[in-house]
Amino acid sequence: MKKTKPILAAVVGLAALTACTDAQLANSNPSAGAGAAVGAVTGALIGTALSDGDNRSQGAIVGAALGAGAGALIGQDLARQKAELDNSFANGSIDVINTGSELIVRMPQDILFPVSGFTVTPALESDLRVLAGSLNRYPNSIVTVTGHTDSTGSAGYNQTLSERRAESVAAILRASGVNAARVRTVGAGENQPIASNLTEEGRALNRRVDITITPLS
Repeated sequence: MKKTKPILAAVVGLAALTACTDAQLANSNPSAGAGAAVGAVTGALIGTALSDGDNRSQGAIVGAALGAGAGALIGQDLARQKAELDNSFANGSIDVINTGSELIVRMPQDILFPVSGFTVTPALESDLRVLAGSLNRYPNSIVTVTGHTDSTGSAGYNQTLSERRAESVAAILRASGVNAARVRTVGAGENQPIASNLTEEGRALNRRVDITITPLS
């Protein structure tokens, strides 16, 4: 029990120091600040777990410092990649969302596919190749392509359609040079709406493909 107090004090003190650093980072780059905060906490916990006895406080401090630095670099890369994508896509309906820990490239289904189809329209293939180029420039990530539908039609039909659409998008990314080992596909069907399915506007938002870019820590 006595050994816990210095460990706790070290982590709390480091958290205060990290908060000051994160505030400075957040003013210039919110993603870097968020990444540093997450990295610091994770690093502190790992450093504590890997250290023995009286060395745990030091392990927490070293781990948090290393984690904060790595997290800040990841956050900077996410912000840079988002800015590049925002300026590169030809279709203005594509949304790039930076959550602080990953990027979500959201493509409405209605610009990607014909009604009830799962073959990507030629006009969107060029933007998918733009995305593939970005993924190749930032190779330290995994990519999850998730197809979504609205609730119109049967759940089974929507599930199959979402899977086929996700695979169609992923196939273009792979064909454009993205390492197949980095890319996985998910069919979410109608199970993850972001708006109400009771209105046409809401259903249009729910019909989408989300391409989630998750940095490797």
